[in-house]
Amino acid sequence: MNSADRLIERIIKTANPSVIGLDPVITEIPDCYKLGREVKDDFVAEAELIFEFNRDIIETVYKYVPAVKPQSAFYEKYGSAGIKALEKTVAYAKSKNLIVIEDAKRNDIGNTANAYAEAHLGKVCLINGETAPSIQSDFLTVTPFLGSDGVEPFINACELHKKGVFVLVRTSNKSAFEIQDALTDRGITVSEALAEYVSAVSERCVGKSGYSSVGAVVGATYPEQARALRKIMPKSIFLVPGYGAQGGSAKDVLPCFNEDGLGTIVNSSRGILYSHTSVNERKTVTKEEYLKKVKNAVLTMKGEIYGALKSEYPNIIY
Repeated sequence: MNSADRLIERIIKTANPSVIGLDPVITEIPDCYKLGREVKDDFVAEAELIFEFNRDIIETVYKYVPAVKPQSAFYEKYGSAGIKALEKTVAYAKSKNLIVIEDAKRNDIGNTANAYAEAHLGKVCLINGETAPSIQSDFLTVTPFLGSDGVEPFINACELHKKGVFVLVRTSNKSAFEIQDALTDRGITVSEALAEYVSAVSERCVGKSGYSSVGAVVGATYPEQARALRKIMPKSIFLVPGYGAQGGSAKDVLPCFNEDGLGTIVNSSRGILYSHTSVNERKTVTKEEYLKKVKNAVLTMKGEIYGALKSEYPNIIY
């Protein structure tokens, strides 16, 4: 199966079209994870904390969610130690049969784009002439604004290695309209033009589920635009940011789905990891207490989205 099929299979198995963002923010992580760590100037202590935190989150949620989404910026800022924590996080999540969506928004052209695709989705060359996998995420977010030659190497990697990409089409940030809603000379928005491109290339990676491994990032905070984009990209899975902490509700994400209740995976990061723990609680909460809050937040999100889906699409297949 390609990555789309594996993701759809996990969504059906867990009855949960949501993904938990693994965005480790040291100042937000409860103090119980920080006690007894000797801090030096090599970021090793921070990286060890990040992996232990992620490991506990994964252990807590893997039975209830289909996927996790590490945002690479939160790891890269700790240098090589942080990258190691990212690699260990990806490997641990995959050991629990979770789909890993790496949110790195990579883009370039030519050999540089090929290098990014090899690093995150494919294999890299060794000095003995052989190849080996590197980070090995299942999906990678990519930015399309250099044009098709900036996306093509990633789609080639999807075809070759059965991996997937989510192409930025309509994001959830407040200033997105400045570029993404601009009208092209064809009288459609930039987002709609990108959606047409994604729809065309997605045909190359359609799996047995009927969905393509070439997906799209479509924000939860603009439901009417999401409805129009869904019509343009019926076979692409939508990765939907903006839920919860950014203001998007379960009702807002419904236009992103197809009538089978599939085709979308909704992300929450801060809303799962941090919003239910106050500043004072972070100082006193135990790991067991904190992880119970995480589990409850995951199940609440699942219930909200699944309940809204069943009301809107009573014939969903899971």
